[in-house]
Amino acid sequence: MKYSPRSEGRKFIIPSFFFIVALCVLAFINEVRFDSLLSFGRCALSGNSSSLETPLLSSSSSSSSGDDEIRILIGILTLPDQYQRRHFLRMIYGTQDVPDGVKIDVKFVFCNLTKEDQKVLVALEIMRYDDIIILNCNENMNKGKTYTYFSSLPDLFNETDAPNPPYHYVMKADDDTYIRQESLVASLRPLPREDLYYGYVIPCPSMDPFVHYMSGMGYLVSWDIAVWLKDSEIPKKHLEGPEDKVFGDWIREGRRGKNRFNAKWSMYNFPEPPTRCTHELWPDTIAVHLLKNQEKWIRTLNYFNVTSNLKPSKLYHIP
Repeated sequence: MKYSPRSEGRKFIIPSFFFIVALCVLAFINEVRFDSLLSFGRCALSGNSSSLETPLLSSSSSSSSGDDEIRILIGILTLPDQYQRRHFLRMIYGTQDVPDGVKIDVKFVFCNLTKEDQKVLVALEIMRYDDIIILNCNENMNKGKTYTYFSSLPDLFNETDAPNPPYHYVMKADDDTYIRQESLVASLRPLPREDLYYGYVIPCPSMDPFVHYMSGMGYLVSWDIAVWLKDSEIPKKHLEGPEDKVFGDWIREGRRGKNRFNAKWSMYNFPEPPTRCTHELWPDTIAVHLLKNQEKWIRTLNYFNVTSNLKPSKLYHIP
Protein backbone atom coordinates (compact mmCIF):
# COMPACT_ATOMS: atom_id res chain seq x y z
CA MET A 1 0.00 0.00 0.00
CA LYS A 2 1.34 3.41 -1.00
CA TYR A 3 2.09 5.82 1.88
CA SER A 4 0.22 9.17 1.60
CA PRO A 5 1.57 12.10 3.68
CA ARG A 6 -1.63 14.06 2.96
CA SER A 7 -3.89 11.41 4.47
CA GLU A 8 -1.65 11.09 7.48
CA GLY A 9 -1.76 14.90 7.93
CA ARG A 10 -5.55 14.82 7.85
CA LYS A 11 -5.59 12.15 10.53
CA PHE A 12 -3.46 14.43 12.71
CA ILE A 13 -5.39 17.68 12.01
CA ILE A 14 -8.87 16.33 12.76
CA PRO A 15 -8.11 15.07 16.31
CA SER A 16 -6.12 18.26 16.96
CA PHE A 17 -9.13 20.37 15.93
CA PHE A 18 -11.45 18.55 18.31
CA PHE A 19 -8.84 18.76 21.08
CA ILE A 20 -8.62 22.56 20.68
CA VAL A 21 -12.43 22.87 20.71
CA ALA A 22 -12.54 20.81 23.91
CA LEU A 23 -9.96 23.08 25.53
CA CYS A 24 -11.99 26.21 24.63
CA VAL A 25 -15.16 24.68 26.08
CA LEU A 26 -13.33 23.71 29.28
CA ALA A 27 -11.84 27.21 29.62
CA PHE A 28 -15.30 28.77 29.19
CA ILE A 29 -16.78 26.53 31.88
CA ASN A 30 -13.96 27.35 34.29
CA GLU A 31 -14.37 31.07 33.65
CA VAL A 32 -18.08 30.86 34.44
CA ARG A 33 -17.31 28.93 37.62
CA PHE A 34 -14.62 31.47 38.63
CA ASP A 35 -16.95 34.43 38.08
CA SER A 36 -19.64 32.74 40.14
CA LEU A 37 -17.16 31.99 42.89
CA LEU A 38 -15.88 35.58 42.85
CA SER A 39 -19.41 36.95 43.08
CA PHE A 40 -20.11 34.64 45.98
CA GLY A 41 -16.94 35.85 47.70
CA ARG A 42 -17.96 39.49 47.32
CA CYS A 43 -21.34 38.77 48.84
CA ALA A 44 -19.70 36.97 51.74
CA LEU A 45 -17.26 39.83 52.39
CA SER A 46 -19.95 42.51 52.19
CA GLY A 47 -21.97 40.60 54.73
CA ASN A 48 -19.06 40.20 57.15
CA SER A 49 -19.40 43.58 58.85
CA SER A 50 -18.16 42.34 62.21
CA SER A 51 -14.50 42.07 61.21
CA LEU A 52 -12.34 44.35 63.34
CA GLU A 53 -9.74 44.74 60.60
CA THR A 54 -12.13 45.76 57.79
CA PRO A 55 -13.56 49.30 57.50
CA LEU A 56 -17.34 49.24 57.71
CA LEU A 57 -19.59 51.06 55.25
CA SER A 58 -23.17 51.61 56.35
CA SER A 59 -25.14 53.48 53.72
CA SER A 60 -28.78 54.19 53.19
CA SER A 61 -28.05 54.59 49.48
CA SER A 62 -26.05 52.33 47.19
CA SER A 63 -25.34 55.13 44.74
CA SER A 64 -21.80 56.36 44.24
CA SER A 65 -19.97 58.40 41.62
CA GLY A 66 -17.99 56.62 38.97
CA ASP A 67 -16.02 59.78 38.19
CA ASP A 68 -12.31 59.32 38.82
CA GLU A 69 -11.91 62.98 39.77
CA ILE A 70 -11.98 63.58 43.53
CA ARG A 71 -11.50 66.93 45.24
CA ILE A 72 -10.77 66.91 48.98
CA LEU A 73 -10.11 69.72 51.43
CA ILE A 74 -8.25 68.76 54.60
CA GLY A 75 -8.50 71.47 57.24
CA ILE A 76 -5.96 70.99 60.03
CA LEU A 77 -7.17 72.88 63.08
CA THR A 78 -4.19 74.36 64.87
CA LEU A 79 -3.01 77.56 66.61
CA PRO A 80 -1.38 80.67 65.12
CA ASP A 81 1.84 80.23 67.12
CA GLN A 82 2.44 76.65 65.93
CA TYR A 83 4.91 77.70 63.22
CA GLN A 84 7.24 74.72 63.54
CA ARG A 85 4.38 72.24 63.52
CA ARG A 86 2.99 73.75 60.32
CA HIS A 87 6.37 73.65 58.58
CA PHE A 88 6.79 70.02 59.65
CA LEU A 89 3.36 69.04 58.34
CA ARG A 90 4.03 70.82 55.06
CA MET A 91 6.96 68.45 54.55
CA ILE A 92 4.81 65.46 55.50
CA TYR A 93 1.97 66.24 53.10
CA GLY A 94 3.99 67.99 50.41
CA THR A 95 6.02 64.83 49.74
CA GLN A 96 3.04 62.49 49.43
CA ASP A 97 1.95 61.37 45.98
CA VAL A 98 -1.72 61.27 45.02
CA PRO A 99 -3.29 59.48 42.04
CA ASP A 100 -4.03 61.26 38.78
CA GLY A 101 -7.32 63.13 38.80
CA VAL A 102 -7.20 63.70 42.55
CA LYS A 103 -6.93 67.14 44.11
CA ILE A 104 -6.15 67.38 47.83
CA ASP A 105 -5.74 70.80 49.42
CA VAL A 106 -4.28 70.85 52.93
CA LYS A 107 -5.06 74.06 54.81
CA PHE A 108 -4.11 75.16 58.32
CA VAL A 109 -7.07 76.63 60.17
CA PHE A 110 -7.10 78.95 63.17
CA CYS A 111 -8.97 81.96 64.53
CA ASN A 112 -8.15 85.67 64.48
CA LEU A 113 -4.57 86.77 65.11
CA THR A 114 -3.97 88.54 68.42
CA LYS A 115 -0.22 89.35 68.48
CA GLU A 116 1.94 91.70 66.45
CA ASP A 117 4.48 88.99 65.61
CA GLN A 118 1.69 86.75 64.32
CA LYS A 119 0.59 89.43 61.89
CA VAL A 120 4.07 89.44 60.36
CA LEU A 121 5.01 85.77 60.52
CA VAL A 122 1.63 84.37 59.48
CA ALA A 123 1.45 86.89 56.64
CA LEU A 124 4.84 85.66 55.41
CA GLU A 125 3.59 82.07 55.58
CA ILE A 126 0.57 82.98 53.48
CA MET A 127 2.74 84.78 50.94
CA ARG A 128 5.02 81.77 50.66
CA TYR A 129 2.62 78.84 50.94
CA ASP A 130 -0.97 80.15 50.57
CA ASP A 131 -2.29 77.33 52.76
CA ILE A 132 -3.82 79.14 55.76
CA ILE A 133 -7.45 79.92 56.62
CA ILE A 134 -8.01 82.52 59.34
CA LEU A 135 -11.53 82.26 60.72
CA ASN A 136 -13.43 85.17 62.19
CA CYS A 137 -13.54 83.84 65.75
CA ASN A 138 -11.72 83.91 69.06
CA GLU A 139 -9.31 81.01 69.42
CA ASN A 140 -10.91 78.01 71.12
CA MET A 141 -11.15 74.25 70.96
CA ASN A 142 -14.64 73.37 72.13
CA LYS A 143 -16.59 76.60 71.81
CA GLY A 144 -17.55 76.71 68.17
CA LYS A 145 -14.29 76.73 66.19
CA THR A 146 -15.24 73.57 64.32
CA TYR A 147 -18.64 75.02 63.46
CA THR A 148 -17.04 78.23 62.22
CA TYR A 149 -14.68 76.21 60.04
CA PHE A 150 -17.31 74.06 58.33
CA SER A 151 -19.97 76.77 58.05
CA SER A 152 -17.52 79.24 56.51
CA LEU A 153 -16.45 76.96 53.67
CA PRO A 154 -19.38 77.60 51.28
CA ASP A 155 -18.66 81.33 51.30
CA LEU A 156 -14.87 80.95 51.23
CA PHE A 157 -14.97 78.76 48.12
CA ASN A 158 -17.81 80.24 46.08
CA GLU A 159 -15.91 81.41 43.00
CA THR A 160 -18.13 81.40 39.94
CA ASP A 161 -15.42 79.88 37.72
CA ALA A 162 -14.64 77.06 40.18
CA PRO A 163 -15.98 73.50 39.88
CA ASN A 164 -19.30 72.79 41.54
CA PRO A 165 -18.93 71.67 44.24
CA PRO A 166 -15.43 73.08 44.84
CA TYR A 167 -14.69 69.97 46.93
CA HIS A 168 -16.49 66.66 47.02
CA TYR A 169 -15.36 66.10 50.62
CA VAL A 170 -14.15 68.35 53.42
CA MET A 171 -12.23 67.06 56.41
CA LYS A 172 -11.38 68.35 59.87
CA ALA A 173 -8.15 66.95 61.32
CA ASP A 174 -5.97 67.48 64.37
CA ASP A 175 -2.38 68.63 63.98
CA ASP A 176 -1.15 65.48 65.77
CA THR A 177 -2.72 63.20 63.16
CA TYR A 178 -0.77 61.68 60.27
CA ILE A 179 -2.98 61.16 57.22
CA ARG A 180 -1.90 58.92 54.36
CA GLN A 181 -3.56 60.66 51.46
CA GLU A 182 -3.42 57.85 48.91
CA SER A 183 -5.08 55.45 51.35
CA LEU A 184 -7.72 58.07 52.15
CA VAL A 185 -8.52 58.48 48.46
CA ALA A 186 -8.74 54.73 47.91
CA SER A 187 -11.25 54.42 50.76
CA LEU A 188 -13.37 57.26 49.37
CA ARG A 189 -13.60 56.11 45.76
CA PRO A 190 -16.53 53.67 46.22
CA LEU A 191 -18.43 55.94 48.62
CA PRO A 192 -21.34 58.31 47.96
CA ARG A 193 -20.59 61.99 47.47
CA GLU A 194 -23.68 63.22 49.24
CA ASP A 195 -24.79 63.03 52.87
CA LEU A 196 -21.60 61.20 53.88
CA TYR A 197 -20.16 61.16 57.42
CA TYR A 198 -16.79 59.39 57.61
CA GLY A 199 -14.27 58.69 60.35
CA TYR A 200 -13.32 56.63 63.39
CA VAL A 201 -16.47 55.83 65.33
CA ILE A 202 -16.66 56.44 69.08
CA PRO A 203 -16.85 54.52 71.43
CA CYS A 204 -13.59 52.80 70.56
CA PRO A 205 -14.82 49.16 70.74
CA SER A 206 -17.80 49.86 68.46
CA MET A 207 -17.84 49.12 64.74
CA ASP A 208 -21.30 50.65 64.19
CA PRO A 209 -20.97 54.09 62.54
CA PHE A 210 -24.49 55.00 63.66
CA VAL A 211 -23.91 54.31 67.35
CA HIS A 212 -22.56 57.75 68.28
CA TYR A 213 -20.04 60.06 66.54
CA MET A 214 -16.70 60.17 64.74
CA SER A 215 -13.48 60.90 66.63
CA GLY A 216 -11.96 64.37 66.39
CA MET A 217 -8.65 62.89 65.17
CA GLY A 218 -10.05 63.38 61.68
CA TYR A 219 -13.57 63.17 60.30
CA LEU A 220 -14.87 63.97 56.85
CA VAL A 221 -18.22 64.97 55.36
CA SER A 222 -19.49 65.52 51.86
CA TRP A 223 -19.79 69.11 50.64
CA ASP A 224 -23.58 69.21 50.99
CA ILE A 225 -23.28 68.74 54.76
CA ALA A 226 -21.00 71.79 54.99
CA VAL A 227 -23.66 73.77 53.12
CA TRP A 228 -26.32 72.44 55.48
CA LEU A 229 -24.26 73.48 58.53
CA LYS A 230 -24.04 77.01 57.15
CA ASP A 231 -27.80 77.32 56.69
CA SER A 232 -29.14 75.27 59.61
CA GLU A 233 -30.17 76.69 62.97
CA ILE A 234 -29.40 73.42 64.75
CA PRO A 235 -25.65 73.95 65.29
CA LYS A 236 -26.11 77.56 66.42
CA LYS A 237 -28.10 76.38 69.44
CA HIS A 238 -25.43 73.94 70.59
CA LEU A 239 -21.84 75.14 70.09
CA GLU A 240 -20.05 74.27 73.32
CA GLY A 241 -18.75 70.87 74.35
CA PRO A 242 -16.28 68.30 72.98
CA GLU A 243 -16.19 69.35 69.35
CA ASP A 244 -16.39 65.88 67.80
CA LYS A 245 -19.28 64.83 70.03
CA VAL A 246 -21.11 68.10 69.40
CA PHE A 247 -20.65 67.63 65.65
CA GLY A 248 -22.19 64.18 65.94
CA ASP A 249 -25.12 65.69 67.85
CA TRP A 250 -25.77 68.12 64.99
CA ILE A 251 -25.69 65.30 62.45
CA ARG A 252 -28.09 63.20 64.49
CA GLU A 253 -30.54 66.01 65.27
CA GLY A 254 -30.54 67.20 61.66
CA ARG A 255 -31.00 63.65 60.38
CA ARG A 256 -27.90 63.98 58.26
CA GLY A 257 -25.15 61.52 57.47
CA LYS A 258 -27.37 58.74 56.21
CA ASN A 259 -24.29 57.41 54.44
CA ARG A 260 -21.61 56.58 56.99
CA PHE A 261 -18.21 54.96 56.80
CA ASN A 262 -16.36 53.67 59.82
CA ALA A 263 -12.65 53.70 58.91
CA LYS A 264 -11.64 51.63 61.94
CA TRP A 265 -9.06 50.04 62.11
CA SER A 266 -7.43 51.92 59.27
CA MET A 267 -7.67 54.96 61.53
CA TYR A 268 -6.43 54.58 65.10
CA ASN A 269 -4.43 56.07 67.94
CA PHE A 270 -0.68 55.52 68.16
CA PRO A 271 -0.04 52.12 69.78
CA GLU A 272 1.59 53.48 72.94
CA PRO A 273 0.33 53.67 75.59
CA PRO A 274 -2.08 50.85 74.68
CA THR A 275 -5.79 51.60 75.11
CA ARG A 276 -9.01 50.40 73.55
CA CYS A 277 -8.50 53.05 70.85
CA THR A 278 -4.96 52.06 69.83
CA HIS A 279 -3.70 49.71 67.15
CA GLU A 280 -0.30 48.53 66.04
CA LEU A 281 1.11 50.34 63.02
CA TRP A 282 0.17 48.32 59.95
CA PRO A 283 0.12 48.77 56.15
CA ASP A 284 -3.65 49.22 55.89
CA THR A 285 -3.52 52.65 57.51
CA ILE A 286 -5.35 55.85 56.65
CA ALA A 287 -4.54 57.90 59.75
CA VAL A 288 -2.54 57.64 62.97
CA HIS A 289 -3.53 59.91 65.87
CA LEU A 290 -1.88 61.19 69.06
CA LEU A 291 1.56 61.80 67.62
CA LYS A 292 2.32 64.13 70.49
CA ASN A 293 6.11 64.22 70.20
CA GLN A 294 8.85 63.88 67.61
CA GLU A 295 9.75 60.33 68.65
CA LYS A 296 6.24 59.09 67.82
CA TRP A 297 6.28 60.96 64.50
CA ILE A 298 9.65 59.48 63.53
CA ARG A 299 8.60 55.95 64.46
CA THR A 300 5.47 56.33 62.35
CA LEU A 301 7.25 57.87 59.37
CA ASN A 302 9.97 55.20 59.50
CA TYR A 303 7.39 52.44 59.56
CA PHE A 304 5.78 53.76 56.36
CA ASN A 305 9.20 54.34 54.79
CA VAL A 306 8.33 57.87 53.70
CA THR A 307 11.87 58.65 52.50
CA SER A 308 12.05 55.71 50.10
CA ASN A 309 11.85 58.04 47.08
CA LEU A 310 14.89 60.07 48.10
CA LYS A 311 17.02 60.44 44.99
CA PRO A 312 20.77 59.79 45.20
CA SER A 313 22.98 62.82 44.82
CA LYS A 314 26.54 63.96 45.29
CA LEU A 315 25.22 66.76 47.48
CA TYR A 316 24.37 64.59 50.49
CA HIS A 317 24.97 61.19 52.04
CA ILE A 318 22.29 59.76 54.31
CA PRO A 319 23.02 56.24 55.60
